[in-house]
Amino acid sequence: MKYNFTSVLLASFITIGIFSGEACGKKSTAAPTPAPPVVPPVVTPTKSDVAMWLTTADQATAFAKQNVTINFGATAGSGSTISINAATTYQTIDGFGYCLTGGSAMVLNKLTAQKQDEVLKDLFATDDTHIGVSYLRISIGASDMSATDYTYDEVTPGLTDVDLKNFSIDAEKADLIPVLKKILAINPNIKILGSPWTAPTWMKINTLGNNGFKGGSLNTAYYDAYARYFVKYIQAMKAEGITIDAITPQNEPLNAYNNPAMYMPSNEQANFIKNNLGPQFKAAGIATKIIVYDHNADNTTYPVDIFSDATANPFVDGSAFHLYNGDINALGPLHDAFPNKNLYFTEQYTPSNGGFGGDLSWHVSNLIIGATRSWCRNVLEWNLATDTDYGPHTDGGCTTCRGALTVTSSSAVTKNVSYYIIAHASKFVRPGAVRIASDNVAGLPNVAFKNTNGSTVLIVLNSSGSQQSFNIKIDGKTASSTLANGSVATYVW
Repeated sequence: MKYNFTSVLLASFITIGIFSGEACGKKSTAAPTPAPPVVPPVVTPTKSDVAMWLTTADQATAFAKQNVTINFGATAGSGSTISINAATTYQTIDGFGYCLTGGSAMVLNKLTAQKQDEVLKDLFATDDTHIGVSYLRISIGASDMSATDYTYDEVTPGLTDVDLKNFSIDAEKADLIPVLKKILAINPNIKILGSPWTAPTWMKINTLGNNGFKGGSLNTAYYDAYARYFVKYIQAMKAEGITIDAITPQNEPLNAYNNPAMYMPSNEQANFIKNNLGPQFKAAGIATKIIVYDHNADNTTYPVDIFSDATANPFVDGSAFHLYNGDINALGPLHDAFPNKNLYFTEQYTPSNGGFGGDLSWHVSNLIIGATRSWCRNVLEWNLATDTDYGPHTDGGCTTCRGALTVTSSSAVTKNVSYYIIAHASKFVRPGAVRIASDNVAGLPNVAFKNTNGSTVLIVLNSSGSQQSFNIKIDGKTASSTLANGSVATYVW
């Protein structure tokens, strides 16, 4: 068969784009036109009275806004009903967030500037596209999730520094302070709580090792010096532009076996507060709150001992809790006994061997829902970020603490279960919100809040063992939703 070679060649040129309108009349140096990108179909948002954000136990959906219709009407659907009464109010919320350990700051500072900016904005920005973390806890000196042991006034063994002439927070200027300044630039109103794992080693007696960092008690001879140590710390951080909203005198005061650690029973903490720390704060004009205990919910008698001390009581804002032992419901009776004292939830870790669904369910049930229903003004997950080996940590520190984020390289970060646990509350329940009444419903633990802008937030966990349809009722109107077992949803209207 005879071909018209010229026609075929011309058609080929047109096919590959050489004869384009742009190149007509001259030889083209442009690359071939790429194929147009595949554009996903447009999903038209449904009209809904209620916005729903969902995380499922299998992580197939992880904190994603759902394109569903949830409208209030006069007719209830099938299933149980969660009735909400906004007229019945409880505690004001200070915020939700994480513990920014020295190790967390260190691994975040290993990110490229662009990646770190992206991560910090995702965590702390308060616009519609980020999760708006509103509360942080930091360690005063090293925690067990720091790379090394240190305080702000270590001296040669055998010497002391009662006048605190060697006091310096320079150890924080490489990582913690720069990260905090970037966070404050994103969210200037974030609240920061400081907690020490130990006093300077020269202030301690009967220590248990690690060059005096492990265990031991505060020597009564140095109570006044240690109170001035807190004053100098708050003033030094303020000079860096960082306001410390509250402190606890000691992290986990009944645990002498961490590294660092210091044992401080309730009578010693009461004496330290009423005779030294409280008066020193007052004399220095420091408004930083003093929050006692900072340990497990299995021992509410510890804060009761301090609240019951008539001289210590006026200096104390409230008490803080963890939940490695005990029951979160023990906090309700403590509030009832001392209703003018605030309660805080300041730490809980997720273990490296934990499962996403199990940890999500336990933490949302006990902390996001349980702690706030038990009068806590905040909820903090432990350890914002770790490396791939669950570090850095001290010798003897936690080796199985999974961060909310895992920094896998200088430009890569993985979000873990703690990220989603906090996100379900922090994004929607803003500082100044109040908890409002909502029904306890079997298999559907929940908590509700009213924000200062008038929006209502309901957080629900399906712990029933099977998919559940249920109703949300408020002001005589009802809306319906469905949750798979183990799923968490935040509803906002």
